[in-house]
Amino acid sequence: MFESVLKYLYELPQISEVGYKRWLADLEPFKLENNTAYILTESEFYKKTILDVYGDVIKEAFENVLGFPVELKLLVKTKSSSVTAPTPVATDEVSAPSGDVPSAAIRQDKLTFENFIKGKSNDLAFACCTAVANKADGGDDNTQVFNPLFIYGDSGLGKTHLMKAIEFQIKSRHPELNLIYTTTENFTNEFVQALSERSTTEFHNKYRSADYLLIDDIQFIVNKDAVQEEFFHTFNDLYNAGKQIVLTSDIAPSRISKLENRIRSRFMLGMQVDIQPPDLETRMAIIKSKAELLDLQLSDNLVRLIAEKVKTNIRQLEGTINKIKALTTYTNEAPSISMAQRVIKEIMIENHPAEITSERVITEVANAFSVTPEDILSSNRRANISLARKVTIYLLKELKGLTYIQIGNILNKNHSTMTIHYQDIVEKINQNSDLRETVEDIMKNLKEI
Repeated sequence: MFESVLKYLYELPQISEVGYKRWLADLEPFKLENNTAYILTESEFYKKTILDVYGDVIKEAFENVLGFPVELKLLVKTKSSSVTAPTPVATDEVSAPSGDVPSAAIRQDKLTFENFIKGKSNDLAFACCTAVANKADGGDDNTQVFNPLFIYGDSGLGKTHLMKAIEFQIKSRHPELNLIYTTTENFTNEFVQALSERSTTEFHNKYRSADYLLIDDIQFIVNKDAVQEEFFHTFNDLYNAGKQIVLTSDIAPSRISKLENRIRSRFMLGMQVDIQPPDLETRMAIIKSKAELLDLQLSDNLVRLIAEKVKTNIRQLEGTINKIKALTTYTNEAPSISMAQRVIKEIMIENHPAEITSERVITEVANAFSVTPEDILSSNRRANISLARKVTIYLLKELKGLTYIQIGNILNKNHSTMTIHYQDIVEKINQNSDLRETVEDIMKNLKEI
């Protein structure tokens, strides 16, 4: 399992091969206990440097591989290769790849087309992605309809898997092609750094010379005017040159609020395809495939139980299997119905959205309109406060289903005016696109995990 953590780290675009070999390749797993991963390193110097520079991404790697929140502890090995703690587990199953192993040997094997579990919920997205990847092989080029290819769907349904599958196939079959896979966050950070270092020419040359440009989570480009401008020109250069662009997002391009219309229109030039939550049979197939990769024996009854309980998120499914594997490895407890039920409960609690309380609604609205919660609850009739108060009424009605009497009690207002304010704000939202986008952003923030 630790090998998968190292593979994840190796694939991160922000970690250079030199940095990986120098600081990460020789890390050793010690134990996983109470959701804390203990890692062995060579010295206090190594420990401090690794925590300062790579601590966050190592933690991210563990959480992505295991599927649940993990705390990270680095321990320094003694000369006898031991520490003052229980004896380390045997590492034959979780040994780290050597720093001299080539990239192809330490890839994330699970993120290929061969290991992607197809079903009714994702078969169109799979077909489009394979067509895009096969485009590099030549033959009849009927794939311009897929440029750009825009894949959207909720988090944890396999969008990144498909992106990495395209990347793996292209790099394996056509290493001569320049394929760039990145995230919107990394694209933004690189651009900001290029601006600060006055190296935008190098930035342009890097991205505008790509044969394939794959960008994850493009929805995060909103509210970044300079980045949108840079992306717009990068997109145009690549598209006009016939280069392939693949993008992912949590929502359809038409629903990304505060996105420049000229960019939105380009997202919709090619193919937009969504991924839905998998059905029961697909979930069972995913569980069996994941368990097989981990050499984990699960009965059919156990597989069905997990598939019936974890319904909407593949990452939660994988997290459940990873945690069962971790328990069997570190406690010698055999997989059982009771273990699965316990793990599922933990996974669902860890991933459950925070409750949308009245206090959260008021706070989010106040932040969005640059007022205070006290302003909303006051009798102040200043225009921006009055608008924020009406939006609060709307959200309390729409998200929590409260009655006008209940809303009036929360806001310390006469309930007879709540109906008037609600109808007024509904009309304003329908007529004012900026206000509508603001309200949608608030609702999205409230629904986030």
